[in-house]
Amino acid sequence: MQRPDLFDHLVVIATNARHSAWGIAFNEAQRLAIEADPTYAAGQHGGGDDGLRAARAVALLSYRSYSAYAETQTDPDDDRLNSHRASTYQRYQGEKLVARFDAYSYVALSRAMDTHHLGRGRGGVPAALRRIGARTLVLGITSDVLFPLNEQRELANHIPGAMYAELDSRYGHDGFLLETAAITHFLELFYAPSFAH
Repeated sequence: MQRPDLFDHLVVIATNARHSAWGIAFNEAQRLAIEADPTYAAGQHGGGDDGLRAARAVALLSYRSYSAYAETQTDPDDDRLNSHRASTYQRYQGEKLVARFDAYSYVALSRAMDTHHLGRGRGGVPAALRRIGARTLVLGITSDVLFPLNEQRELANHIPGAMYAELDSRYGHDGFLLETAAITHFLELFYAPSFAH
């Protein structure tokens, strides 16, 4: 936003101009889980790992959707009383994150995300977005609860000449990682000579 004409083309997928109260609340829930781990206060390597596992479980609920969990994590055995597929998935994802990330970095990164606000010091979000000179594609994901479609529409409504599209996905916010064929389709449309200025 400091150099709005730096890029000729801009593609924004499942994001917003200002981090929402909903997104900040998810981040705070994750930080509370990390801070509840007594080892976090020690400030040493490996501190907060148990809390980070729990934080990841919270985060996943904002990254995916009800239907994605229903399709991929529903137990095939109606008689199961414990070790549910959804439970083991949450634990597995927590272990994966702890193996490659640090609780202190996670907290710092989430706090930085909370401050995201393109309009700060630029006359508000609409004024900041109107400064963007790049030809822009704004792509929202229909099942994204973390960055819902109204946030994508806000971007497209204020960026001059922006192309807006919606990707119908059952994967929630993680659709931006998983729906490569659909995203490629929208990129091809965006870069097609008939759509060029």
